[in-house]
Amino acid sequence: MSRKLFSLCMVFLILAMVITACGGGQPIPETGGTPVGTEDAAPLPTLPQVVEPQSTEPVATTAAGGAVATQPVQDTSAGTPLAQAATPTTGAAAPAQTPAATVPAPRPPGYGETLQEIQSRGNLVCGVNGQLPGFSFLDAQGNYSGFDVDFCRALAVAIFGDPNAVEFRSTTTQERFTVLQTGEVDVLIRNTTWSLQRDTELGLNFVGTTFYDGQGIMVPADSGIASLEELEGGTICVQKGTTTELNLADAMSTAGVTYTPAVFDDVNATYGAYAEGRCDAATSDKSQLSSVARGVLPDPENHTILDLTLSKEPLGPVVRHGDDQWFDIVRWTVFATIGAEEYGVSMDNVAEMRDTSADPEMRRLLGVEGDMGLKLGLENDWAFNVISQVGNYADIYERNLGEGTPTFIPRGLNQLYTEGGLLYSPPFR
Repeated sequence: MSRKLFSLCMVFLILAMVITACGGGQPIPETGGTPVGTEDAAPLPTLPQVVEPQSTEPVATTAAGGAVATQPVQDTSAGTPLAQAATPTTGAAAPAQTPAATVPAPRPPGYGETLQEIQSRGNLVCGVNGQLPGFSFLDAQGNYSGFDVDFCRALAVAIFGDPNAVEFRSTTTQERFTVLQTGEVDVLIRNTTWSLQRDTELGLNFVGTTFYDGQGIMVPADSGIASLEELEGGTICVQKGTTTELNLADAMSTAGVTYTPAVFDDVNATYGAYAEGRCDAATSDKSQLSSVARGVLPDPENHTILDLTLSKEPLGPVVRHGDDQWFDIVRWTVFATIGAEEYGVSMDNVAEMRDTSADPEMRRLLGVEGDMGLKLGLENDWAFNVISQVGNYADIYERNLGEGTPTFIPRGLNQLYTEGGLLYSPPFR
């Protein structure tokens, strides 16, 4: 038995020696050691240690490849900022922030040509009506006056500083767009309605609205007519080639009223026929009806304008497509008159306001600060000159259509937006 036990012990001893000789007796490391396996096996990753924030400054890399030192990341639980602006490692002052690049807007062909031509010629050519008292009327002495005429003069002042540096060209409804398209006039300011078709098909741009109007109908006061339906079978005088002619057809069709249009080329022919009794009624913008009744017909009290409005009629200046500078000049000259009224600047006080006002908007408008005029290609005091020589919107309106004039028309929608009207100027900045 002892001999068998001795033999078994010898076998285990020899086996242990063989295993030791083959290297199989190495202990497994506790951490960070090589895993059990062949020598080609990849090492196990070590877990990162949690380290408290240090006071040393970490280094960041600039876009150019240089190193800059940044402020340390701080604990936000105490309300401190996470990072501060980078500073160069050399300790020099941080460079100023690079301003945004200003790229000049490309100027399309035609830009600036109108103003250059006007300045070379020495005067503005303005297309007007010429037969409409209160708006544009040529008197027996050859002088033009009226609301539209004054906006022509305002443009002449903006360009030349002279309200008389303008030539007026009277135009009919049939030719008014043609003379603008062909360059015979620089701008059309002639009781012309802004519509989609005109704005898209004629090669023209409507600058804005100087007079908000609506189409009406005038009848003899003793006719007893008070509605469209009572014009059934009647004859109505209307000007050819106008939105008035189209609106009348729409309104009568909608009301189911049959009528005969008597079409004429201009104001004098239209209302001459009406005054002679050849028409039962006359239709046009209410401003025109009022102007003609008071300024042209011999007995204005014998005519009445019906209490109805057939359409919206926004009237204002028109320019050709293709010269945005000229478009801007005409538009902002109109805005200058509206803005001046809003700020309380008039012909009577404009010089005082220029010298004493601390309002930045008013100072920019009047050319004391900024370069608003230069941006338009004009002198910086262009708006001051317009207001001092022609007036603000209220000055222009009261002089031509105010209560003390023969062609009085209540302002209505042509009040400032602060007074319940539609007049509104963008900011001068």
